[in-house]
Amino acid sequence: VHLIPVNPVREDGLNPKSRKRIMPDLLTEPPAIDPVYEAHVYCNIPTIAERSMEGHAPHYFKLVSVQVLIRHGDRYPLYAIPKTKRPDIDCMLVPSRKPSHPQLEAFMKHMSKGSAAEMDGSLSSLPRFPSHSLCEMGELTQTGVVQHLRNGQLLREIYINKHKLLPGDWAAKQLYLETTGKSRTLQSALALLYTFLPDFDWKKITVRHQWSTIFCSGSCDCPMRNHYLEEEQRRQYSLRVKNNDLEKIYVDMAKIVGIPTRQLRASNPIDSLLCYFCHNISFPCTKAGCIGMEHFKVIKRHQLEDERERQDKKLYFLYALLATHPLLNQTVSRLQRIAEGKKEEVFVLYSAHDVTLSPVLSALGITEARFPRFAARLVFELWQDGKRPKEHFIRILYNGADVTFQTSFCKDHYKRSSKPMCPLEKFVSFVKRDMFLIFNSTSYYDACRRRAL
Repeated sequence: VHLIPVNPVREDGLNPKSRKRIMPDLLTEPPAIDPVYEAHVYCNIPTIAERSMEGHAPHYFKLVSVQVLIRHGDRYPLYAIPKTKRPDIDCMLVPSRKPSHPQLEAFMKHMSKGSAAEMDGSLSSLPRFPSHSLCEMGELTQTGVVQHLRNGQLLREIYINKHKLLPGDWAAKQLYLETTGKSRTLQSALALLYTFLPDFDWKKITVRHQWSTIFCSGSCDCPMRNHYLEEEQRRQYSLRVKNNDLEKIYVDMAKIVGIPTRQLRASNPIDSLLCYFCHNISFPCTKAGCIGMEHFKVIKRHQLEDERERQDKKLYFLYALLATHPLLNQTVSRLQRIAEGKKEEVFVLYSAHDVTLSPVLSALGITEARFPRFAARLVFELWQDGKRPKEHFIRILYNGADVTFQTSFCKDHYKRSSKPMCPLEKFVSFVKRDMFLIFNSTSYYDACRRRAL
């Protein structure tokens, strides 16, 4: 982080602190990508209290629904670098070990009573919190639990304490919870839920199992979505092959661990290296040498360049529109029902993965957003205008930042409106109709079978 000194008093004699400036004017070119800084952002280590814009609206507006889509918290890698010792991380929850949370011990006690909850399918057989002295592949870590305990606490302060979204005696039907079948997503959801509704009654809890990472439920048959995903994977491969620095680094790392370069590349070393980095553990060494920060920087920089090119090439965007329509359609339908006066599923939590959040951000047109960090959250708020109760508006927030007017369907609205939100009908017409225009179609079924213009 670069700290820029400021003079205590400006030339006009005013104290600079009296001016509220959120975004400084950039007088120079933005700095080049800093892979180490970006990796720190991705780790999302819980240190300082987070400031967020959730729950902000003119005083006469009433909050009527909140839908939250999260990525699971910090996890152990999904891939191992061959012929190296696995990172030594303990997945037991120890309240005295950092990072911790004041409610960590109470969370563990409450989770042990969870057999009264209704859990779909295979979810009931998953552990409700991590508990291995050496983490298993993909397992949530204590850091991951703490990240979501903090998320839940932050959302509680805003949505329950301030806006009274749910009453103290909330009913089971006011809550909707859905997660993929991985222990890390179930545990992340339960950690957030615990601080959002402390000591909740397990009998009121139903957790639905979503088998698809893009949450397409019963609408997953979409040939063109698969086509654009394959094209996008070809683009990724071609960018990787063209990167000479990356190739040199892979050759060097492969020599250190004593395996063919091809095998090292297939083991996706960035996933494992990020775990060493986020947990402040030295990168692995062998008799032939050590993997070092220079290796990490080159691989991470390539990953960031790939994200940038992905935005420009539009193949991923076409994939994202088709991949996320079922989830966004479900979101819109629920918001419409609540706008009509239904009091069910007022708070919704989807616990998912980076491959869930990333296409949603892309489909909504939020191109400036960073790739989903550990414990990222995307929030849809539905507001009722107190002066005109039939009018409803949405706000969309990503990791606490208001991105409503970065969306493709509402980016021009704020120029004409005094209200800091987007009319619900703009979101509805985007999901029900405008998402398909680029495919010269009027329906999801048709767009799934037709090439884009």
